[in-house]
Amino acid sequence: MKKLLLIAVLFSGAFSNAQEGLAQTTIKAVLTSNQSQVIQLAEAFTEDKYDWRPAEGVNSVGEALLHVASGNYFLASKLGFAPPEDVDMMTLGKITGKDNIIATLKKSNEFVLEKITMVEDGDLNEDVDFGFMKANKLGGLLAIMEHNGEHKGQLIAYARSNGVVPPWSE
Repeated sequence: MKKLLLIAVLFSGAFSNAQEGLAQTTIKAVLTSNQSQVIQLAEAFTEDKYDWRPAEGVNSVGEALLHVASGNYFLASKLGFAPPEDVDMMTLGKITGKDNIIATLKKSNEFVLEKITMVEDGDLNEDVDFGFMKANKLGGLLAIMEHNGEHKGQLIAYARSNGVVPPWSE
């Protein structure tokens, strides 16, 4: 009986340890998929379409991609992770050229994916003022995921409007 109790205690400890970081790793997995599709869309647009916008006053393709990159850094900074020293948030939106924009987006994607799993389980309920909303850190992680998903949808619409088929749906 003591052996069964010991085995039960060991298994329950292993199970609870496996659950640590569950929210972070789940969000990271969904975000990784969203980011991959946004990059695929970015690569599918021709360079001349990076200035295309559906209407005056609306972000162009390139601006939308840079907005996602800025959002990654901004939301991570509110979670306590400053952007890398070589990232100037004030000039990020002024980057031009398809290759430069994609490189900027990829760098921000890698940065935010690394930071997601650095948020400790015990801190997920910590309040954060994001400026546009007040939420806990879990809400901030979800906002990162949602923001990328929102703009993936925007870029799908942009692509379809320009005869670009999202690569994963071909």
